[in-house]
Amino acid sequence: MVETVRFTYRLRPGRIAQAALLAEWNRCRWLWNEAVHQQKSGQKPTFGRLSRMLTEARARFAWLRQGSQNAQQQTLRTYGVALNASFTVKGRGRPRIKRKTAALPTLEFTTNGFAVEGGRLRLPKGIIVPIVWSRQLPSDPTSMRVHQDNLGHWYASFVVTRDAAAAPDPDLPGIGVDWGVTTTATTTNPAFDLPHLGHRRRCAAELAKAQRRMARRRPRGQTPSNGYLAAKRQAARIARKAARQNTHDARVWAKNVVDHHGLIAVEDFKPTFLARTPMARKAADAAIGACKRELVDRGKRAGRMVVLVPPAYTTMTCSWCDERTNRRLGLGVRIFERPACGFTADRDLNAARTILATAERNRASADDVRHRIASFRDDESDAV
Repeated sequence: MVETVRFTYRLRPGRIAQAALLAEWNRCRWLWNEAVHQQKSGQKPTFGRLSRMLTEARARFAWLRQGSQNAQQQTLRTYGVALNASFTVKGRGRPRIKRKTAALPTLEFTTNGFAVEGGRLRLPKGIIVPIVWSRQLPSDPTSMRVHQDNLGHWYASFVVTRDAAAAPDPDLPGIGVDWGVTTTATTTNPAFDLPHLGHRRRCAAELAKAQRRMARRRPRGQTPSNGYLAAKRQAARIARKAARQNTHDARVWAKNVVDHHGLIAVEDFKPTFLARTPMARKAADAAIGACKRELVDRGKRAGRMVVLVPPAYTTMTCSWCDERTNRRLGLGVRIFERPACGFTADRDLNAARTILATAERNRASADDVRHRIASFRDDESDAV
């Protein structure tokens, strides 16, 4: 059995290659915006209509023919997928205009549009970019995405196939995971808890200083100066450092949990509502969404049984007698008590045990992510 994953590598484009990539991105961005305009005019841009639009545009504009037809076709294909998703997935908006100052360059290629020769990436129109190889590809890539981050670094993400992990050991125990802000992940086994490390909080003073420097140098109706661009890159570098630290900690923790457990019961917690509360900054520092996604993706790739348990009433349910209390626990109450059975435990630990018990009883409210993967995008997860 094989699985499809992404392997991402850093690129080192030279001055000429970088200019060619940006020019290609401008052509693809123009096609995307033209498709959005057709959508606003009332025409439904099916893939056949988008293909005809590309053919007519390349015949009309010579500057468009200078670019790669493969990348331009993939841009319109991605637009069609995003548009269909907006009609089928609840809460997802329709594709919008990509502005030059807001959208980061992203190019997609199929197997006919790129090649890896001599450790270098060869793109259409004679673009050759060196790749920083951190590991070997397990198979020939079926597609590839070239993108640039907010620091100006370029990356290539290859879609490859590899052998899936073997079935888990039936003797491995189960674990329940409850998300929080004080402790990012509280589990039924305290040895696997993920504490709140506060990487963004430690970088807050340095980031605020860089942002003040950027505000002082902000141009007023003029072309941004080199000093302003340097301050902007420094602020982005500090923010990216904290984000990478959170990602690294989440990967190490998720690997440790997956390696030692066969059943992983995860609270299906959606932290978006915390952005409208006084805990918004601390919730962003905890990066609950990234930790949850990393744990689920790793569990699926390892063949573990990962179950998403709805968070409703997990805090109010006693993990000892499985009965629900009559009152809600405020966020300031950190101890769960049930006088009827005399059970007392930490609030988050009790919730984690309730989540695990829900998954073990195979209740109808528990969803196995192997059968419901709409919440997680496999094509966006990187294999590590």
